[in-house]
Amino acid sequence: MKIKLPMFPGRFREVLGLVLIFAAAAAFSPAGSGGENIFLQFDNLTDILRQQAEIGIIALAMTLVIIAGGIDLSVGSLLAFVASLAAMLLVKWQPGLGAGAHIAAALLAALAASALLGFLNGIVIARLRVQPFIVTLATMIGVRGLARWMTDNTNIDFGFGDNVSAKFADIFSEKLFVIGLWGAAALVFYVLLEFTVFGRHARAVGENEKTAGYTGLPIRRTKVLVYSLCGLAAGVAGLIHAARSYQGNPNDGVAYELDAIAAVVIGGTALAGGKGSIFGTVVGALIMGVLTNILRLRLIDTNVEFMIKAVIIVAAVWLQSARKPK
Repeated sequence: MKIKLPMFPGRFREVLGLVLIFAAAAAFSPAGSGGENIFLQFDNLTDILRQQAEIGIIALAMTLVIIAGGIDLSVGSLLAFVASLAAMLLVKWQPGLGAGAHIAAALLAALAASALLGFLNGIVIARLRVQPFIVTLATMIGVRGLARWMTDNTNIDFGFGDNVSAKFADIFSEKLFVIGLWGAAALVFYVLLEFTVFGRHARAVGENEKTAGYTGLPIRRTKVLVYSLCGLAAGVAGLIHAARSYQGNPNDGVAYELDAIAAVVIGGTALAGGKGSIFGTVVGALIMGVLTNILRLRLIDTNVEFMIKAVIIVAAVWLQSARKPK
């Protein structure tokens, strides 16, 4: 017996999912000492946005990668590498510059390194025609090893007061800055996907790479660009992560790639490529953030949280396939 699902417009489905999760979270929220709904408190809602910003920023670039028919498993390791590299440059490097120039130089170097690693992913995938899963899996393992080797497998803690690393952490962990950065990144990726030739090329490559090749589209360049952007986005998330945790830890970022992919899939992007939206990914990231927040407010066991998320991911993929016309 086939199950037929209502064919609601894509964005309506995405927003409806968020509204339902939000309503359920509000209904099941614990009460504070004064009887107030903890989940609905302004500080808690903005905390969800800040806490989800790292995954959200990575997921924006992951959307382009998946739409173009690829996958990137290396972003968690790239996040840890950038966090560790930035910490080293901020704590141990003494360039003789002012605090602002020192921070700017360290951040540019760290972001350049992450974009370069993403670029190398794209080069190997596009030029050598190795499967994205294999290439990015290898990068995930290799970059994690690089981050541990570079730091001697130790955390690099930031200083306090007027220390350069402390000033960096104060800026990049500030709630309004982090939320604003996620919003700005979402706007940039939305414009890239919806209003540029590059975005149209990414969709065409993901829908049918052979046809795209026959029409003369720059398939290799498109793939290199989406993976370079994914590396850069992971780097930005790594800077936020380092600031929020007040250290560079080469062992951080484990499974971040899975959370980012989950946000993309829940947001309606097809794993087969060619179809998806930045709007949907933002909604998907918010759904994951709200779900995580309410489960932790209710003190649900972390293992149960993982199982619930797994069910939601499978359901999201099933809903995509169930709505495809036969």
